[in-house]
Amino acid sequence: MEAEGRVPGPPLPPPSPGGRGGAGAEPPAGAPLLAAADVLALDDEEDDLEVFSKDTSLAEVNSFSPSMPISPSSMINQYKFEDEPELRDLFITVDDPESHITAIETFITYRVVTKTSRGEFDSSEYEVRRRYQDFLWLKSKLEEAHPTLIIPPLPEKFIMKGMVERFSDEFIETRRKALHKFLNRIADHPTLTFNEDFKIFLTAQAWELSSHKKQGPGLLSRMGQTVRAVASSVRGGVKNRPEMFTEMNDYVETFSQKINVLDKIAHRIYKEEREYFNEMKEYGPIHTLWSASEEDIADSLKGVASCIDKCCKATEKRMAGLSENLLPILHEYVLYSEILMGVLKRRDQIQGELDSRVDALANKKTEKDLFSEEIGKLEDKVECANNALKADWDRWKQNMQCDMRSTFTNVAENNLHYYEECLATWESFLASQTVDLHVEEDSEERP
Repeated sequence: MEAEGRVPGPPLPPPSPGGRGGAGAEPPAGAPLLAAADVLALDDEEDDLEVFSKDTSLAEVNSFSPSMPISPSSMINQYKFEDEPELRDLFITVDDPESHITAIETFITYRVVTKTSRGEFDSSEYEVRRRYQDFLWLKSKLEEAHPTLIIPPLPEKFIMKGMVERFSDEFIETRRKALHKFLNRIADHPTLTFNEDFKIFLTAQAWELSSHKKQGPGLLSRMGQTVRAVASSVRGGVKNRPEMFTEMNDYVETFSQKINVLDKIAHRIYKEEREYFNEMKEYGPIHTLWSASEEDIADSLKGVASCIDKCCKATEKRMAGLSENLLPILHEYVLYSEILMGVLKRRDQIQGELDSRVDALANKKTEKDLFSEEIGKLEDKVECANNALKADWDRWKQNMQCDMRSTFTNVAENNLHYYEECLATWESFLASQTVDLHVEEDSEERP
């Protein structure tokens, strides 16, 4: 199951609806997989940061080369120049959410617009409507067809306690961005992009897709696969797992631990920032009201109120940066860590099948030819699974490191702008007060 080569056709202009349509392109940097308006209250734990001081195996994830420019702006520009996208022949946009209310249920559909120059497509442009269940179906089909490839995550189906209401505008927009990113990650994948179910998802009308979905494996078949997977997982570790995949498993465990802590702390920071913002909104007007009863210091009180108002707006802008850039990326890779664990388990399951057949052959004196043929097929299956996972692992790791660098650099730059703006606001106020004091002193000294 080696990665297929892509021969890009002539580049097409991005579709007009819903912003840029390039594969993998989605403003902002991450789809907000968790709504930022209402974040879960997180318990304070003293050991949140402990994990970072004990294990540096992931240090390369967010380390910068000493030769890189010091300025955050320069770093961002350098990444943009280094990561210029190749010419692509498939552009997908998810936009125009629409509510549907029936006697049985209420659901949202999204318009999926596809533009392509690939020869296997009958047309150069398609427009279909899809609901969340259709995206779930596509993800399950991709996992079924490519069990050892890393399938991009989808946003969670259920609303957690404390999150925004399911059909609010904010939640719908959050999900739209996540679905847009999901499809574009698939389109940008060298193997998944040519999957037949993916093509059907992009091109088939609703009734055609519904008919195609009915042709999939039945419930009993899926249950059988699940039972076999569970049975395989409880048998214990794989005896002959290559060292490379043991290292991958250790890496994923460490990565999962660290990214979950980062996700938790980031939400706590956002929660505290929101509380600070709400208090600032009440703090400024008090000075304005106070100035009405204090004529001698009225101008100073109004100046303080103005400074607080400007800092309040800057804080709101910084909160927007956190909710649009940092929180979605961190949570996306929390979901990725779960996907990686599942992919490694599926690889181990294939390895375990081979090991069990080899053990059976060693204990059997008859039917050796039949066992040998089956073992040969399983060896090929394991080799294909290993090659597919190795290639996808390197690709995922490179994308993850790029996303993390870009995200943390963006957060650092936003923090710099925030503190510079607040500092300039208060410095300007202090300068005006100093001038006023000098004027008063001069007037008192005059005879």
